[in-house]
Amino acid sequence: MTRPSPPLLLLLLLGVTACRLGTLVTAHTQSSQRGDPSYPKKDGILQLEKETFEMTLRKYKQLLVYFYTPLFVEGHRVLEAFEGAAAELQGSEVKLAVLDMTKEKELAEELNATDHLTIRLFLSGDKHNSVVCPVPQSSASIPTWLRRRVGSAVDLLANLSQAEASEELTVLGFFKELDHEYVKLFYSAALELPHVNFAVTQDEEVVSKYHLAQDAVLLLKKSKLIQTYKMRPDTSAEELIVLISVYRMDPVTEYSGQTASQILSSPVPNHAVLFVNKSSADFKDIFSAFTGAAEAFRLKILFVLVDVTEPRNGRLMEYFLVRDFEAPLIRIVNLTNHVTYHLPSDNLNEDTIKRFAQSYLEGKAKPKMQSEPIPEGWEEKPVKELVGMTLEKVAFHPNKTVFVLLYLPYSKASLALFPLWEKLAETFKEREDVVIARMDASANDINMSMQRAYPSLCLFPALYAERVVVYTGKKNLNDLVKFVHEEMEAAKEYRVKEDEDRRKYVEASKAEEAKQANQSSETRDEL
Repeated sequence: MTRPSPPLLLLLLLGVTACRLGTLVTAHTQSSQRGDPSYPKKDGILQLEKETFEMTLRKYKQLLVYFYTPLFVEGHRVLEAFEGAAAELQGSEVKLAVLDMTKEKELAEELNATDHLTIRLFLSGDKHNSVVCPVPQSSASIPTWLRRRVGSAVDLLANLSQAEASEELTVLGFFKELDHEYVKLFYSAALELPHVNFAVTQDEEVVSKYHLAQDAVLLLKKSKLIQTYKMRPDTSAEELIVLISVYRMDPVTEYSGQTASQILSSPVPNHAVLFVNKSSADFKDIFSAFTGAAEAFRLKILFVLVDVTEPRNGRLMEYFLVRDFEAPLIRIVNLTNHVTYHLPSDNLNEDTIKRFAQSYLEGKAKPKMQSEPIPEGWEEKPVKELVGMTLEKVAFHPNKTVFVLLYLPYSKASLALFPLWEKLAETFKEREDVVIARMDASANDINMSMQRAYPSLCLFPALYAERVVVYTGKKNLNDLVKFVHEEMEAAKEYRVKEDEDRRKYVEASKAEEAKQANQSSETRDEL
């Protein structure tokens, strides 16, 4: 089963408009034109180009560069964090800069900075040995990361009252010896999570208050202990980072513009999403049951609440094909493969939700298959309009070559292919062994493995085997026709082998049946 690709899901979940970021980038550009031509800048942030990168690198001992892509959905938040950090770092030896990767592709590739969220710290003019900076959650994250990078666990020493006083999550490490390997792991996690409060203590009061018998990491929030992790010889920094990232969030996180980034950056790929009307009479009971189940599956499944009455959640509901009157219901989705599982609203109590979540983790839950109604007269049109219920029946016909355009109705790139697809159908209208079809991938689940980027052009050869060939060439009529003919010729060769294999299978089956019949006859004669 497939879903729109991860970049599309990112756009749908975050719901950030391109206009906001476009305004920010325009402001940077306009300011660059007004500033020093050698070092154009805005709000203390240098605007780098290929021509100025080298001399800027030589000029500053520490240069923190964000390689950005205009209109990238997360980019505006990182730019804002840079602006805030630049003000705080004024007068320091650290200089902040940005570089537009779309304009300086060669330089970005040379520096291996091709990811949309690449932030690098260049030291003493060294171009090829930069330090990767974590994506900042806020402007405070950047100075904190810079301090922790050159510091040590001693800098995190704090007493118990200081650690417990914070309203935000505080990660408190209790260690008997500050030079132990455990402390190095703890500090590595602190360096990767500069947006989280970290503290170290050796206070015996911690031992007595929290009944500790060994080195441990305590997660404290609003003066309450929410989790204790006892350090082990096989503990890794990655394990600590996952633990802290998960428990930094509440058991149930309501989706909003403020929490979307946190939800998507969670190290837990399995998300249970409750679609519910928060003003409904049964909301309190449903939320209590959902929260109870969430507590039981921390570190395994992230529980997210979506209010169906919030207009800004419309794109998210569109992605999951959920309508407000269908609430309450729960969907579990894996953000790696985007396969979705469905729990209807018949009885959303805690036990039911827990059983559903457990069956998902054990691989026993069945994916939710969705399909539009079969359109009337679909077989009579030049381009056959397929739906989930007809896709496999039509596509895997052993005697027909079927070429399907999987499209998204709100995608300009998809809609632009419709005229071309009509011409392709006209070209093959006299061929009964060729079917040209299309299907709305946003409204119909696809129970097969194929390319997840849309529009996707998928050819199903005339074979008994369920084979799919994804077309990635030029989108013009001549190349498409050539591709169909080439695949039909290739399928003929496969078909010869298939027919031979089927013949051998039939002969072997008949021989086995005859053998069993003879054995049965001999047994009857003996009796």
